[in-house]
Amino acid sequence: MNGQTPLASHQTASIDNRIRGAVWGQFTGDAFCLGSHWIYDLDELRRRFPTGLHGFDLPLEGHYHYGKQPGHLTHYGDAALLLLQSLAENGAFDAVDFGSRFVARMESIDYHGYRDHAAKGTVANALSFSAAHPGEAYSFQDGDDDDQPATVTRLAPLAALYYKDDNYLAIVERATRVCQNNNRAVAYAQAHALIMRELFSGNALQESFAAVATAMASKGVEGNEVADKIRQAIAAQDQDVTTATLAFGQSCPLASSFPAAIHCCLRHSGSIGEAIKATAEAGGDNAARAAMIGSWLGCHHGVAAVPVEWRNRLTAQDVITVAVERIITRSLQQR
Repeated sequence: MNGQTPLASHQTASIDNRIRGAVWGQFTGDAFCLGSHWIYDLDELRRRFPTGLHGFDLPLEGHYHYGKQPGHLTHYGDAALLLLQSLAENGAFDAVDFGSRFVARMESIDYHGYRDHAAKGTVANALSFSAAHPGEAYSFQDGDDDDQPATVTRLAPLAALYYKDDNYLAIVERATRVCQNNNRAVAYAQAHALIMRELFSGNALQESFAAVATAMASKGVEGNEVADKIRQAIAAQDQDVTTATLAFGQSCPLASSFPAAIHCCLRHSGSIGEAIKATAEAGGDNAARAAMIGSWLGCHHGVAAVPVEWRNRLTAQDVITVAVERIITRSLQQR
């Protein structure tokens, strides 16, 4: 399971296969890191995995995702699956539908995944509104004040539906504020969406990142921050992935995880397998970085770049297969 799928030129991938690649790459990147997620001490990571990370590792007792099995998704992927299903079933983004699914899932006693700050705050805000305004409709635009990777790890199918829409960035903002009512999170999510638009259009990888840095520089304080982080990631290509990730920061906040993901994506642009393994071995919030990297490289090269054996390991593969084909059909209608 080395992930070394031969790649054709990125210019030959059809838009349908870019969509498949973006979605499957997002989910496989997340699941690959299940057992190694949030281990910051690299010596500990090597002790736990003495033969190296092979992906889809079993979370050991005491781990954040203990109780899940290889092929399951992290909490990022669980929420991403909810958004994918909402988009596929509705044919469009509906903040109330997705928000309702999210709160119901995170509040359920049957959910045994990790609940991060964004999840806890979103549920608390929704329940508080319902208690104070019984019977009134809730907008689901009051998520947690959180600047971590919750939204960017789930955006690939939404980008596939809307990348040609004149209101694309406004839709991305609404999708972000469901769980992250935070301007920094919105800026990074919009940058991620713009990168996806460049890649869906068949543009080259580094040029896509550079173009988005230019676009974000005109979008206020948060946009300038994103632009600077992208340019720093591009400029750091002489560094290996672990060195650069440690410099940007292994932690969850997007100011660290987003540029680290871009750096790794560029450093290993020819292979999703190499890129995801490299970011996994850099420790910390590797699942979030791997989801981003998987979506970018899957979109760039097409679905053939996402190893079949990885896709087949996902316990949600049947759900993803049906949903992504619905997304493609809906996207085709909008072209």
